[in-house]
Amino acid sequence: MKKYTSLSLIQKDLKAGSVTCTELVDYYLTNIDSKKHLNAFLEVYDKEARQKALEVDQKVKNGTAGKLAGMVVALKDVLCHTDHGLQASSNILEGFKSQFNGTAVQRLIDEDAIIIGRNNCDEFAMGSSNENSAFGPVLNDADNERVPGGSSGGSAVAVQADMCLVSLGSDTGGSVRQPAAFCGILGLKPTYSRISRHGLIAYGSSFDCIGIFSKNIEDMAITLEVIAGKDDFDSTVSTQPVEAYSKAKFDPSKKIKVAYIRETLETEGISKEIRSKTQEALEKLKADGHTIEAVDFPILEYLLPTYYILTTAEASSNLSRFDGVKYGFRSPNTSDLESMYKKTRTEGFGEEVKRRIMLGTFVLSASYYDAYYTKAQKVRRIIREQTKDILSKYDFIIMPTTPTTAFKLGEHSEDPLEMYLADLFTVQSSVSGLPAISVPNGVDSGGLPIGLQIMADDFQEDKLLAFSDYLINLN
Repeated sequence: MKKYTSLSLIQKDLKAGSVTCTELVDYYLTNIDSKKHLNAFLEVYDKEARQKALEVDQKVKNGTAGKLAGMVVALKDVLCHTDHGLQASSNILEGFKSQFNGTAVQRLIDEDAIIIGRNNCDEFAMGSSNENSAFGPVLNDADNERVPGGSSGGSAVAVQADMCLVSLGSDTGGSVRQPAAFCGILGLKPTYSRISRHGLIAYGSSFDCIGIFSKNIEDMAITLEVIAGKDDFDSTVSTQPVEAYSKAKFDPSKKIKVAYIRETLETEGISKEIRSKTQEALEKLKADGHTIEAVDFPILEYLLPTYYILTTAEASSNLSRFDGVKYGFRSPNTSDLESMYKKTRTEGFGEEVKRRIMLGTFVLSASYYDAYYTKAQKVRRIIREQTKDILSKYDFIIMPTTPTTAFKLGEHSEDPLEMYLADLFTVQSSVSGLPAISVPNGVDSGGLPIGLQIMADDFQEDKLLAFSDYLINLN
């Protein structure tokens, strides 16, 4: 069977009868099996996917198929899917099965998307390399000795290696955009609250966003259109109307203003090739008549500290529910209630999760709450205000997605601070709650993918997606 690059091509052939959903599912299952070594999937729903394919094929014949008929989707192992395993790639949720569908998952199913499996990820979505999973690291399909990025590394590789058409991940500080850049695909983090978080295992509740991986803007737009919008199960979700993202177009005759943050191209540690590729993209826009200007963002150095203080504090609170009492793993080596709590959490959580819980507990402690947590909240407000101020004068902000291309497995494992720097450019939109996308921007001299990040103002996903499509196709 031929390789499909978009849902519209699949649906055209489904309508013509030259392909069936059953054949599509078999094609992806064959790819998943032949690329098992990448460790992108924790569980594959082969029988169920084939059964769903038969149902959708019948709907296609009847003319009653949903918007996403023919789309084969994978889910990061932090999204609830009824009666399916849900572990956040952690031993502490061993044997746990979800009792309901998350809102985003249910909306995919309602429009006849076929869910093919759940993807490996960094434990509880904490990591930048997908090396923190209890089930071993995911490998980058571009180079098996390198990481795919994290925490949604398995979801990125599933799309990169053609194991599904689209996948859903979660983005707290760059966990969709950074792996998208490392894997040479598209990754979107929408505006905070654009997609309901009902059914998403929480890491940092005021940062977490469900994000989308795809190979083209068209598929990303239709997926966002389906899963975004108000939800009675999530009090934090926006009630703003959902735009027709799949119909948004960029008018190249209308000239726009684009800002790039000077410090991102001058910062120590950014690869020369990434700097050069970013400048090339800016020059292409300039040559097409758009205004490109450098702006200063002097508080760039405070982005990562602010992000990690706040997210670890939220993680400390959110992960307190995993204690061995009601579900998941319970240590067999216990003698009383206190030892059950301690030993279950000590044995069930991995090193990085324990590190972040301890950091979060420290910054929330009575002696340090004002010195760290309260101050970080104030800085977060300043970061958002200054970013919004730039976007009040410019249509978009462009910067590299990552300071380097995919690094080797184990390269930063001994130094957490080096690992955290992989999120240097992605945390700005997360701290600000603004939408951002990573699009492919060529490869380096070693053939490793490079990503370009575009940020827009609140709820401007329609403009962001349309502009990204234009930029990808700009010669």
